[in-house]
Amino acid sequence: MERVPALDEPLKKSLGPATAKVMAEALDLHTVGDLLHHYPRRYAERGELTTLSDLPLDEHVTVVAQVADARVLTFNGSKGRGQRLEVTITDGSGRLQLVFFGKGVHKPHKDLLPGTRAMFAGKVSLFNRRLQLAHPSYELLRGDREEAVDVWAGALIPIYPATTKLESWKIAKAVDAVLPGVTDAADPLPDALREGRGLAELPDALRMIHRPRTKADIAAARERLKWDEAFVLQVALARRRHADTQLPAVPRKPAPGGILDAFDAKLPFTLTDGQLKVSKEIFDDLATDHPMHRLLQGEVGSGKTMVALRAMLAVVDSGGQAAMLAPTEVLAQQHHRSVTEMMGELAEGGMLGGADRATKVVLLTGSMGAAARRQALLDLVTGEAGIVIGTHALIEDKVKFHDLGLVVVDEQHRFGVEQRDALRGKGKQPPHLLVMTATPIPRTVAMTVFGDLETSVLDQLPAGRSPIASHVVPAADKPHFLARAWERVREEVENGHQAYVVCPRIGDEEDQKKKAGSKAKSAEDEAEKRPPLAVLDVAEKLRTGSLAGLRIAVLHGRMHPDDKDDVMRRFAAGDLDVLVATTVIEVGVNVPNATAMVITDADRFGVSQLHQLRGRVGRGSAPGLCLLVTEMPEASPARQRLGAVASTLDGFELSRIDLEQRREGDVLGQAQSGVRSSLRVLTVIDDEEVIAAAREEATALVLADPDLTAHPGLRTALDALLDKDREEYLEKG
Repeated sequence: MERVPALDEPLKKSLGPATAKVMAEALDLHTVGDLLHHYPRRYAERGELTTLSDLPLDEHVTVVAQVADARVLTFNGSKGRGQRLEVTITDGSGRLQLVFFGKGVHKPHKDLLPGTRAMFAGKVSLFNRRLQLAHPSYELLRGDREEAVDVWAGALIPIYPATTKLESWKIAKAVDAVLPGVTDAADPLPDALREGRGLAELPDALRMIHRPRTKADIAAARERLKWDEAFVLQVALARRRHADTQLPAVPRKPAPGGILDAFDAKLPFTLTDGQLKVSKEIFDDLATDHPMHRLLQGEVGSGKTMVALRAMLAVVDSGGQAAMLAPTEVLAQQHHRSVTEMMGELAEGGMLGGADRATKVVLLTGSMGAAARRQALLDLVTGEAGIVIGTHALIEDKVKFHDLGLVVVDEQHRFGVEQRDALRGKGKQPPHLLVMTATPIPRTVAMTVFGDLETSVLDQLPAGRSPIASHVVPAADKPHFLARAWERVREEVENGHQAYVVCPRIGDEEDQKKKAGSKAKSAEDEAEKRPPLAVLDVAEKLRTGSLAGLRIAVLHGRMHPDDKDDVMRRFAAGDLDVLVATTVIEVGVNVPNATAMVITDADRFGVSQLHQLRGRVGRGSAPGLCLLVTEMPEASPARQRLGAVASTLDGFELSRIDLEQRREGDVLGQAQSGVRSSLRVLTVIDDEEVIAAAREEATALVLADPDLTAHPGLRTALDALLDKDREEYLEKG
């Protein structure tokens, strides 16, 4: 009886050590399961030739085409090494030249006769302004070769993601070697779920994706394999959520008549319905005896800091302490400033003039002086300080808390897992966790990346917030538009307001990273080849040119922390007119009098980043203005992206656009990194229904069987998905 390889069997047992070594090195494929989850990128049809008209330069491609002509050219008056074979292939959409040199011309000269059809693989290069493949690998598709007939018997030819060392057809042959053995593959989907949703069995799905007879086969296979990816990932996240509910935590209920009530009583405005609703969700979580794990996401300026502060005050009321972790010193100082201003005398615990129910709010950053740092550490260990706001300096071993009850992480995506985990480890019992992000996240991404967190959304802006007008300024096409942009900044300043100018780069010697490459071929290339505009250069030009006479200062990440704080204080106090900065101002900076922002080289920023930056203006009663300056030509994708940002203030809509334009892995970030079998056929934008349904099914299954004792196939799939790094990532949350 033929030996049947299991999905977790090493490839060297099935394919031999030499092939397995190339598979591992070239494509990171190690087991039969890895290979069978390396799905075809597309399929070539026998009656349809693949397109040669749109080949990407410098990329490895596989094409199916027909030989139009072939000729041997002799040079240097010699034979042998002085020969070159030029073959022209066509697919109806375009023509491509293949070249073979020296002794390598003999076999292709015999094989590649006019009319011959074959698959060709190689790296696309440019020679004499024509695209070519030099010494491509090829596989004939002629019926007179029995081997080719056997290998390519199907009407649909799979084209695999390949590399120079491993062509598509070699991968196909390897798949053929192991595919017959998948009949007993352990199925991760429970029978009831699979049958209830009319999904194919796993062996059938793998056969149909690799060797489809019809396009319907491919569709059925993809539908089934999407469910595998969504369901296994959601089970991993559901188990994480379930494990969290088993941990002990101290319930934190605000004391009536305590600091929270005193704070609410002195608020000069009414909280929005959204803030009240989200606060209730958080207070309900804080009152339980297992740790809260909640994601608070909201539009720029929707009042997340207010919601987080009320949660921290509730914990202080219950006798605990709260820590807010910010990604940069500028943001930590900004939060500390705004929290102490909002709390007033309630933040002056133990000080003359402090209120009866007051606490201390301390700042802890890496650049603090020794005396201030010693005092802050003392206030934390004694419990004198109920609230601490800081950077990664909070995580150091020296930092001890009296009773840490809540950790608030601002801009979660900027912290390493170890940093968050270290701070959470400072509580006597696991503290409650509130993660905040001002980058709106599509629902499916929230369910996938932050799937171990419950989600709260703030999508309502507080009263008094002003609209922001956004416009694209095409500096190359219409230079007078740029001149007008600087005039608008002057007008805002003359009306008593302030402005930001944002640049992608600092401009000091550490920052010189000019793009190398061939001569620019278009206006778009020209704009991309030029180094990004720099803060130091732009500030100098504005001081002596368009904005001469205005009070201009610079702000960037490599300044001394005291200097950064000084500049921000002066800008907040109205002592500066224009702040020329890097994206250090992207989150949390709150200066209501700043009404205008000019973003230079706006095409160098992502959609979500532009939306974040824009949120720094329009924070007061005067309307905001955001000007997106670019040298990209009108028809370029970059201009379309900027047009999308200018056309809407809806961060969730923009996040969808952003996600559609980026690779899935970029968006899913560390939660998906290092996982070979993660998202191959599932796309988080298009497959929202599958992800949502998989989350429901996974939650119910884990609730009924947390250890998955009744689902051995699912356990196997989880083990494959959760390599050691991924397991640790989920453990730390």
